[in-house]
Amino acid sequence: MSKADILLKAEELVKFSMKGNDASHDAAHAFRVRDLALFLAREEGFSASPHSMLIVELAALLHDIADYKYIRDPSEEKTVEKFLVDEGVDENTKTSVLSIIKGMGFKEEIGGLRESSQCPEFGVVQDADRLDAIGAIGIARCFTFGGSRNIALHDPQIKPRSDLSKEKYMNKDEQTSVNHFHEKLLKLKKLMKTKAGERRAERRHKFMEEFVEEFYQEWDGRA
Repeated sequence: MSKADILLKAEELVKFSMKGNDASHDAAHAFRVRDLALFLAREEGFSASPHSMLIVELAALLHDIADYKYIRDPSEEKTVEKFLVDEGVDENTKTSVLSIIKGMGFKEEIGGLRESSQCPEFGVVQDADRLDAIGAIGIARCFTFGGSRNIALHDPQIKPRSDLSKEKYMNKDEQTSVNHFHEKLLKLKKLMKTKAGERRAERRHKFMEEFVEEFYQEWDGRA
């Protein structure tokens, strides 16, 4: 099967698998991450290798299909692996794609930076996903997700957690959407793996900082 056919089928799988998700983690998110990851990959010099570009595109497209926040059945955890096998993707590409997807979540780095993957394409895919979590779209996604789970916008009595563990991060109880900026989103700029990602993160991060300050001023009646 040709590369174009595999990617077309991957897009179809994304649309089918994510159609029930809220707009913070829908197919449009996966397609944005794919497009941005390809831009970052070109800036980082991966375009000379068609194999690397295929790994980047497949991992970016498929990265959220078995997101723990939306998984409905344990069998869904094998959806991506089954797809890659069924489509005849070679073992090296399959291993790289699965490795990227497994290691790219923020929860995997709580407690300090670490090498989540030996795959050289990992950084551009993770950076693309994190860039979609910050800036204007990141703000929209944060409140879309919060609204879908009936999470409060803000509660001055609930402080951002400074002692986050992986388990605490995955537990969204008693949290607010604004606290998510402090617990995760405003930390992502420093976690970028590529120079291309760092450049884009600067503008998006600044936009979020200004938004959060404006939010607090309006909440308190100061603006």
